[in-house]
Amino acid sequence: MAKVRVYELAKEFGVESKAVMAKLNEMGEFVRSASSTIEAPVVRRLKEAFGGPPAKSADGKKPQAPAPKPGPRRPAPKPAAPKPEFKPEAKPAPRPEIKAEAPPARRRDLPPVPEAP
Repeated sequence: MAKVRVYELAKEFGVESKAVMAKLNEMGEFVRSASSTIEAPVVRRLKEAFGGPPAKSADGKKPQAPAPKPGPRRPAPKPAAPKPEFKPEAKPAPRPEIKAEAPPARRRDLPPVPEAP
């Protein structure tokens, strides 16, 4: 048997990972999180503590995993609110075209402005 993660055992037992971690702490095994791995001998002891089937039966065959327990049913999701219909906005009236006027004439009485070098 290879190393097994705590959350995998919790799923197999049909309990939360916190319960498995608490049981391991009672047994003297230190685990940090649900993703911590556990060695095979510890897994066997944990299965016995949870009342699960032993790792191997007397004839040497592995027993089948028990069927998972159904959890509490969740209420059906509420239907989504209908989306408002898309109504295109009325196009604004076209603006009257503005005619560009000729640039103002230069005043001849002022001296020309020198350009910067």
